[in-house]
Amino acid sequence: MNKQEIIEKINGFLVDEFEVDNDDIEPDANLKDTLGLDSLDYVDLVVSIESNFGVKLVEVDFVGIATFQNFYDLIETKLKAKTA
Repeated sequence: MNKQEIIEKINGFLVDEFEVDNDDIEPDANLKDTLGLDSLDYVDLVVSIESNFGVKLVEVDFVGIATFQNFYDLIETKLKAKTA
């Protein structure tokens, strides 16, 4: 899966599951603010990533994740590690 496919898949389920407008999802936009995430929403996000990509995320993975681009990079890194 290439980076563009990862981005499209992530954006697709964020629009569906978090009811965010696709136009609000920009690489430099703040992930938490744009999605309106609270602690329960982070759990939903982790479950969504696990079901859509087959990778596990833990709390420490979110340290330093501020933007959508950070999040895309995290998932790409996790997928590469999984296939290595």
